Amino acid sequence: MENLVRKNILNLSPYLSAREEYSEKKGVFLDANENPFGIYNRYPDPYQETLKQRLSEIKNILSNRIFIGNGSDEIIDIAFRIFCEPYRDKALTFIPTYGMYEVSANINAVELIKIPLNSDFQIDKKTIEPFFSDKNLKLIFICSPNNPTGNLLKSEDIEFILQNFKGIVIVDEAYIDFCDQPSFLEKIEKYPNLIVSQTLSKAWGLAGIRLGIAYMNESFLSYYNKVKAPYNISAVNQKIALETLHNIEEYEQKRNEILSEKTKLINELKGLKIVRKIYPSDANFLLIEADNANELYSQLIAKQIIIRNRNTVIPNCLRITVGTQEENQKLVIALKQISNG
Repeated sequence: MENLVRKNILNLSPYLSAREEYSEKKGVFLDANENPFGIYNRYPDPYQETLKQRLSEIKNILSNRIFIGNGSDEIIDIAFRIFCEPYRDKALTFIPTYGMYEVSANINAVELIKIPLNSDFQIDKKTIEPFFSDKNLKLIFICSPNNPTGNLLKSEDIEFILQNFKGIVIVDEAYIDFCDQPSFLEKIEKYPNLIVSQTLSKAWGLAGIRLGIAYMNESFLSYYNKVKAPYNISAVNQKIALETLHNIEEYEQKRNEILSEKTKLINELKGLKIVRKIYPSDANFLLIEADNANELYSQLIAKQIIIRNRNTVIPNCLRITVGTQEENQKLVIALKQISNG
């Protein structure tokens, strides 16, 4: 695995912050040029140890295998910076999928190979096999449950890639809390080339604090810590995340409510003539095919109901996030009005 890391990253001497040189909580702190007055006048824990310990308890994984990023987007970007030489190395993903893989690849001057999923939005193993021999292919991104399609990708297909690809496989599980299938976290011991990305933005309801989590072997974590900004997670965000992670009951209640509302919404959509198809969903959103996605999207916007138009990605498809009972009812009423002309 060391051979996959860029030489400049292997040799990198990371910035050593004041809170790394002295990490005790008590003392007269005159080392970091902080303002001595205020509530949040001190720099935060650069490695978020208390937060990682709580995640370790919830996920049943050692805290020295946890990286916390400023959103999952930081986790994606750092992967490119650790493993891919600009203008030489490549990454691969399966489309349609989360658009930040391509944006981050472009920012880091890395070619992104895009392989279409099959008609069931699953990986066709025959299409990926030829790329395993490409020495410049360093990263594979797999979003499961996938965005915008909503479905889980088959675990046996992901394991096939992990077993045969000699580079890094990042399984993005942003929506894993909404499905009843096990996370790939349990595979980290088995596959040293696996990184699992999750988030507090979805089921935990903390999109506003931008906090992503990656689980990986200790070696990869050392490189992530080398490359990240010294204080990448604010003290405020660490505090909010920790408080939320200690309230499991509220998390489960809200998640179950979302899943219940999703079932109701599916049943309502089935009765609408303007909805051609509702794709299977393992997430907190639905992908639907409509008669005319652009027109339907505009009609809903006119009623101040905002969904996501995915017509440019999947023809005539729209993505609907499951909202509160009241929000979903407003959507259904509007769709019925449009459907009835």
